[in-house]
Amino acid sequence: MKHFLLGVVTTLLVLVIGGFLYLKLGLAEVRADLPPPRWETSLMTSAAHASVRRRAPEIPNPVAPTDDNLIAGGKLYLNECAGCHGAPGKHNEPDTLYPPIPDLPTAGTQYSEAQIFWIAKHGIRLSGMFANGKWDSDEKLWTITTYITRIKSLPPRVQEELAKPSPAK
Repeated sequence: MKHFLLGVVTTLLVLVIGGFLYLKLGLAEVRADLPPPRWETSLMTSAAHASVRRRAPEIPNPVAPTDDNLIAGGKLYLNECAGCHGAPGKHNEPDTLYPPIPDLPTAGTQYSEAQIFWIAKHGIRLSGMFANGKWDSDEKLWTITTYITRIKSLPPRVQEELAKPSPAK
């Protein structure tokens, strides 16, 4: 039993030291013009999702999903989020950010409303998703959240209003 435990401890120590050296010696690929390996994508995606689930309090969205609120959220999304996350009906070019930016109109989201709000407010470190809570009000972020949550199933009136060209300024 003593040899078994020593073997387990030794194996764990070798893995930790090996991982540290792998990173410290610059063996990890960091170029953005190459896709990350499948294991890295899986590990980092699950780590980001787990972190958001753990930290985002499950609070109800105070902004009701009325047509007017969805239109307001859609306009905010189109002006402030669509440049990175894609606009409905327009193909979003693949990016070189990692983790990849979700194309929300195509893929939707697997996050809850509270989690979307938390991400919009606090951002995701080292991903390009910045913390909007530094300059946007919670009400504005909840309004955008209301839209994002329903982006793949918007009522016809909302789709029509958002498809209208914006008046020139």
